[in-house]
Amino acid sequence: MTKRHVSLPPLAEEGLRAFIDEVDERLSGDEDTCDVVTDVLVDLHGDRDAYERWQDGADISPAERVRLQGYDPCNTTLESEYYAEKDEERFKRSKHLQWLWRQFDATPMADNVEFALRFRRMLADHLFDSCGEGCRFFKGITFTYGHNIEVGDNVVVHDDVHLDDRGKLTIGDRVSISDDTHVYSHDHDAVDQTHVDNYHTIIEDDVRLTYDSMVRAGVKVGENAILAAKSIAGKDIPAHHIAAGTPAKSLTVKDGWESVAEPIEGANVDRRAERQLSVTLPDNLEQFDEFQRDLSPPDRQ
Repeated sequence: MTKRHVSLPPLAEEGLRAFIDEVDERLSGDEDTCDVVTDVLVDLHGDRDAYERWQDGADISPAERVRLQGYDPCNTTLESEYYAEKDEERFKRSKHLQWLWRQFDATPMADNVEFALRFRRMLADHLFDSCGEGCRFFKGITFTYGHNIEVGDNVVVHDDVHLDDRGKLTIGDRVSISDDTHVYSHDHDAVDQTHVDNYHTIIEDDVRLTYDSMVRAGVKVGENAILAAKSIAGKDIPAHHIAAGTPAKSLTVKDGWESVAEPIEGANVDRRAERQLSVTLPDNLEQFDEFQRDLSPPDRQ
């Protein structure tokens, strides 16, 4: 069943356009991104009066100070900030934009679908490496950085999806990613979990990743394929195949696509090594091991 068009009342539409255009213009200009994000979040959360009083030196409680400071992304940290191999220059900006995306989702306006979809689509132009036309991003989507994501045209990403771009993530045209799906581009070593490998994960055109599914790092989901609900893809899924299970296996070819699809017998091949990314860390990097474990295998001593 197709969907119908929905529109806001004229005055609401006018306000929506003015706000999104203003934020877009400021993010595209020479202003410091931190300052833009701070201004937008202060107003979206209705805290302008308290913020101005604080800026003027008024006495505030420690709790108020933490809240007001938190609108400024320069006063925040994200999990991805700790990753040793991140691109420091790109992360300086993407961190601030990601903070705006996440904190927007904490406002009541995030549930106003027509407004929220267009606001997030505007942010995607500034945050992602590239983003096509007609994309729809719903509530609660999270990223590692954001700047290592490429998105094609008419992509739909539903609620509470995690798009991990610690490596690189490419999403083709007309892809549908259902609620609670996780798509990864990094993986941990089975013995030493502090060792991370980054990959290029590829979701080709017209793919459907259905509810609560997972795509492991380095997997390619081929054109027009389906990953069934609650399935985990650890190997490539050929074009036009339907894969299901944990681990997911190609079970059949979509009806009517048999003549152009790879036979089932040739599926379920692990080609992730072809998409592993090389990482070079700075020589002067001070690393730390958050686990402090001695996991040297006894058979290798």
